[in-house]
Amino acid sequence: MKKFLLKGIFNDKGRSLLPIIVVATGTMVTVLLYSWITGIMGESIEMSSNMNTGDLKVMTRLYAEDYEQLPNDLAILNADALIAELKEMEPSVEWVKRIRFGALADFPDSLGETRGQGPVAGWAIDMLTTGTKEPHRFNLEGSVIQGSLPKSPGQCLLSEDLAKKFSIGPGDSFTLFGTTMEGGFSFRNFTVSGTVRFGAAGLDRGAVIIDISDAQSAFGMESAAGEILGYLPDTWYDDDVALSIKDKFNQKYSGDTDGFAPVMMTLKEQSGMADMVEYTNYISGLMVFIFVAAMSIVLWNGGLLGGLRRYTEFGVRLALGEDKGHIYKTLLYEALMIGTIGSILGTIIGVLIVLYLNVHGVNLSGMMKNSTLLLPSIFRPAITSTIYYIGFIPGIFSMILGNGIAGLGIYKRETARLFNELEV
Repeated sequence: MKKFLLKGIFNDKGRSLLPIIVVATGTMVTVLLYSWITGIMGESIEMSSNMNTGDLKVMTRLYAEDYEQLPNDLAILNADALIAELKEMEPSVEWVKRIRFGALADFPDSLGETRGQGPVAGWAIDMLTTGTKEPHRFNLEGSVIQGSLPKSPGQCLLSEDLAKKFSIGPGDSFTLFGTTMEGGFSFRNFTVSGTVRFGAAGLDRGAVIIDISDAQSAFGMESAAGEILGYLPDTWYDDDVALSIKDKFNQKYSGDTDGFAPVMMTLKEQSGMADMVEYTNYISGLMVFIFVAAMSIVLWNGGLLGGLRRYTEFGVRLALGEDKGHIYKTLLYEALMIGTIGSILGTIIGVLIVLYLNVHGVNLSGMMKNSTLLLPSIFRPAITSTIYYIGFIPGIFSMILGNGIAGLGIYKRETARLFNELEV
């Protein structure tokens, strides 16, 4: 019977083509929306992880107490040895050194005299080592407005807005005034190799990015680092994995009472990120539920109308002696087949569009010029295992539900009314 019904679906396109198109369209849109919402909400967390928190962060205990103030006088002293230990403990995690700092930038005129000064927020990352992923995490290549990335020590990147404010560009020099790890006064000249725009007003007002080796030299932090960040191999943050690594590491140093002993924190334990992660999961789940419910209603109505249009057919089949239960069962089988075919087609199309958008992204920088949130300028939908099956929920369930409700009318048909309908 199933083979006969399947043949009827493909041969009678007037009856099956429109429902399949409707199901495929609904499934495709469901896949796209779920992937898009998950991608947008996840991108903000991912950007915070890349620039500030990491999936995991190692600091000294004293530094961790006031980590938001960036107390580099409490930094990790032998960072390379600790990174080697971390790699041995968790080789799948990528561990990187970072130094965050606040400083004063002094911009000279043509005579070398001070033309203007401004506060800057700085990141010291590994930009010069072959194969480093740090520039990619900051999306530096895609954020460069003028010039290029640093290629040698003593070069740095400035935010485009700060460079415009003081009329400075690639090739120009300025002096960075700060403090050493010992609390002394430090200054170092840097050459601007390029300017960048991140798309977040808080960063674009006054950001400077230098190489980690330049920061260690400038601030008297040779072999030291303010923070060691760890990045899990998965694209999206996994709190369960991060917690297991954190517990394993902290247990190792639980008996050490030294304030400079290392301690590890997860992304969710930093800067209110727990609320952001929970809010992201809640909003993503709510939006998907609302949309799946809406698509289910649309597809349910489609199945209901399709079943109502076939009342005459059902009447003929009943008049010929076919059992009501058998007609109802074949109607549900047809709905299942149409829903499955449409869901497969819609999922394939939706996944292909998601893959394309994930590679190329959607540039929304023009909509976020005044944004104070840490968000990327190019958004990409998320590729997760859920996109391969979420479209089947409204596609199959709603089709069966709509046809099931419409088919209840079969049991209400009376033989006397059938002959009147057939005569008409």
